[in-house]
Amino acid sequence: MDNSLLNKLEHIRLRFEEIGTQITDPEVISDTKRYIKLNKEYKDLEDLVGVSKEYKNLLENISNTRHMLKDEKDEEMREMAKAELDEMEDKLPELEEE
Repeated sequence: MDNSLLNKLEHIRLRFEEIGTQITDPEVISDTKRYIKLNKEYKDLEDLVGVSKEYKNLLENISNTRHMLKDEKDEEMREMAKAELDEMEDKLPELEEE
């Protein structure tokens, strides 16, 4: 898990929320130029925030599956969990690229 990537994602999420609040402010809405600029930034960040949530969920699922593998005694369940873990780990680089 890359902490610098997670920190960047958190920064993006916070900025997205900040802009979301700003674009509902009547003062910002009345300043057309500023509103358009903030709205564009909001739209640009929206996709990143979605991918960020997916990435964090995937990391959490990987962690949970690893814990299950560690504790699971049933061999069939272990094999299923291992296959699922491999699939999730393969997806990580794709999300990191996005």
